[in-house]
Amino acid sequence: MKNYLMLLLSIFFFSCQQKENNKTSVQSPDSIVQTENKVEIKQKEENKQIGDTIHMNFKNEKGLFIAEGSLDSIHSKVYLKFKTEDLGELKGKIVPIPGIGNIRFNQIIFPDKSSDGPYGMDLNIDLKQKGNYIIVIGHSLMADNPYFGKFSVELENKKE
Repeated sequence: MKNYLMLLLSIFFFSCQQKENNKTSVQSPDSIVQTENKVEIKQKEENKQIGDTIHMNFKNEKGLFIAEGSLDSIHSKVYLKFKTEDLGELKGKIVPIPGIGNIRFNQIIFPDKSSDGPYGMDLNIDLKQKGNYIIVIGHSLMADNPYFGKFSVELENKKE
C-alpha cells in the first residue's frame, strides 16, 4: 500500500512539473514573426464587445472605427464609448448581420451629459465638443419584434 501511495504521489508531482514547464499561452494570433531565437505574436487590434459595452479605441487602415456586437435578451442595449479630440462630423452606420432587423442608434450622450436621439440605422451629427461620447444602440421601441442577434457598426469622424 505504501509503495502504491508513493507511486501515485510521484506521478502527481511529475505531472504538475510538466504543466509548469510546458506553459504556453494559447491565443489566436493574426501573425507570428520569427527572429533569431525569438517568436513574437502580434495581436490584431480590434474593438470588442465586453458585456454590453464596446470601447471604440482602434481605427482601421481607412481611419474608421469598426466593431461587431450582439443584442440579446440580457443585453437589449449596447453602449459604444469613444473619445475624440477632433471636432467635425460623425457618420455612423449599423448593419445587421442577417441583412434586415429592427435596430437603430437610440441615443447619443455628449461629453457635457446632454443627449440627442433617436436616430435610424444611419447617424450623421456634428461633434461640437471634445471628450467622451456614448452612443446607445438598441431596437426601435416604436416597432414590433425586437432585434436579437449580431450586427456590425461603423463610425467615421471627419475633421473640420
